[in-house]
Amino acid sequence: MFFSRRLWRRRLVFWGGAIATGLIGAGFATAANRASDLFDLVIAWSPWAPLVLTPVGFLVSALVCRRVFPGAQGSGIPQAIAARHVRDPAGRDRLLSIRLTIGKILLTLFGLACGASIGREGPTVQVGASIMLQAARLGGMGRERGLILAGSAAGVAAAFNTPLAGIVFAIEEMGRSYEHRTNGLILSTVILAGIASVALLGNYSYFGVTTAGIGALADWPAVVACGLAGGVGGACFSWLVLGCTTRLRAFVMRRPDRNTMIVAAVAGLIVAALGIASHGATYGTGYEQARGALEGAPLGPAYAPMKLLATLASTLSGIPGGIFAPSLSVGAGLGSALAPLFPATSGGAIVVLGMAGYFAGVVQAPITAFVIIVEMTADHGMVIPLMVAAVIGFGTSRLICPQPLYHTLAEHFIATARATGPQEETA
Repeated sequence: MFFSRRLWRRRLVFWGGAIATGLIGAGFATAANRASDLFDLVIAWSPWAPLVLTPVGFLVSALVCRRVFPGAQGSGIPQAIAARHVRDPAGRDRLLSIRLTIGKILLTLFGLACGASIGREGPTVQVGASIMLQAARLGGMGRERGLILAGSAAGVAAAFNTPLAGIVFAIEEMGRSYEHRTNGLILSTVILAGIASVALLGNYSYFGVTTAGIGALADWPAVVACGLAGGVGGACFSWLVLGCTTRLRAFVMRRPDRNTMIVAAVAGLIVAALGIASHGATYGTGYEQARGALEGAPLGPAYAPMKLLATLASTLSGIPGGIFAPSLSVGAGLGSALAPLFPATSGGAIVVLGMAGYFAGVVQAPITAFVIIVEMTADHGMVIPLMVAAVIGFGTSRLICPQPLYHTLAEHFIATARATGPQEETA
């Protein structure tokens, strides 16, 4: 058995897929930074240029996505979730494939170069799931659903350099249940992808290292406030995405190409207008703004709502791009706005709590929220306050918007696959 050629072929293909996920995730991160830098050069040349560049870029991206890479639109996480419930190989290929991987990466980079308020983390989940699905087929391993889950976890781990968050995300958000037989797949895929990513980028904390903390009992009202405000804000974002997506989908179906271009161009114009009004702060991932807030540079009270609207417009535009990084930035803006209300509490701590509350409110995955933020900031002294803020944000969000964002969006892809192929698998 140990010397079985078939067994070693499966192992080598599996290991190769995991390492490829890490390498591509790291390369994607570097390329995303360069794309953002390119857009910064444009607005340095003329802050008014996005009024043309962003709508036209959105229009081109949405149209190319619809005609050439259908299934690459949006975050990519709903597609990965849906693919786990689709039995038909052709149906899975419409959601996860090497072709879609190429389109997802290129169009996400193009969107960042046009100023879209998007992130690369959600797309990296779809990329990782696609790579591991192909590895399953090349190696003749079967267990495609488990490997899609493992690839998704590796995508999160490689995107943020947060291996624990990748595992938790797979269990809490992608699977919504723990499948014991997939634990080895998830762990080994995350480890190999993480090693490959660290080999390229080094072992880093996404937002650097913070030492903010919540100590005295008098600080805890800030924890509750960040959880409540984050939950309300996250629920509003999810509710708007779900409601507007349904209406826009019906509008686009009337005259697909023309109406796709209209939606994308209008969304791009909104993003450009918000960017100009915020002096460029709402463009892109929002990483620099969030990190600045953590380091003590406060964001204005208008930043969070303006970044939320820019992310909403980018999400509804039909272009590829995720919401993880922009959501963390909105949460940082929310915390920064709340900080003056609690002058005796560390401003950096409130910013981190705002990120946890809002992120948990958007994705409705509280464990993922606090784990990912602890790993990104290396601030282990904030574990309990982050847990509390994330749980409050999650509970508040569920009261306002009972439908979880990613899983509700995934239902459209599952329904489409059901209409064009064999029935979906049971979860």
